[in-house]
Amino acid sequence: MMLLVLAALLLLFCTLDVWYFLRGAQVFVTTFFQPKVKDILAEGSVHGIVLPHDVDYKGHMNNSRYLRECDFARFHHNMCNGIFMALFRMGAKMVVGASTIRYRRSLAFGEAFEIRTKVVGWDDKAFYLEQRFVSKKDGFVSAVLLCKQSVVRSSPESIIDFVCKRKIECPPLPDDLKHWISFISANSQALRAESGLEEKNKGRAA
Repeated sequence: MMLLVLAALLLLFCTLDVWYFLRGAQVFVTTFFQPKVKDILAEGSVHGIVLPHDVDYKGHMNNSRYLRECDFARFHHNMCNGIFMALFRMGAKMVVGASTIRYRRSLAFGEAFEIRTKVVGWDDKAFYLEQRFVSKKDGFVSAVLLCKQSVVRSSPESIIDFVCKRKIECPPLPDDLKHWISFISANSQALRAESGLEEKNKGRAA
């Protein structure tokens, strides 16, 4: 019986990213009981430390781990500011439409860090977030990630109205975010042209 259990666990860990789902459940449970901010523009933070399973062969945090940690930090942030519950109540969801990360200085094994997440702005289809990895050693911003969270079956404005119960004006977008949004738009247009989608759509319209 014990061998069957061990074999089942081995199969499970070999075919599924078990730690990812366990971590997601842990974030959900712990955040559920934390005080809610209900402020779309408030900055949230989570703390972490570079563990053995985070490092690569160079001894510092693996590049892909930054993106993984940002996933959990966004989940935490959206639960705290009320967006997660608003999506659930409205039958909507959010998906990552684009993300770009800039690495400035590596995080070493055992180094403590903080991920600061904030909504920088939004348009009629998506929220735009900035996430910073800040080293607790000296406060240096080790990496910066920009993320577009596209809203499906609703809109950012509707979600904000649901959470805040009042009209919230989008703050002025920073220049670097404007350039990044322009890049996303230009890239989408180029890919549509490359695949012939624009010509097909024109033909249908005609």
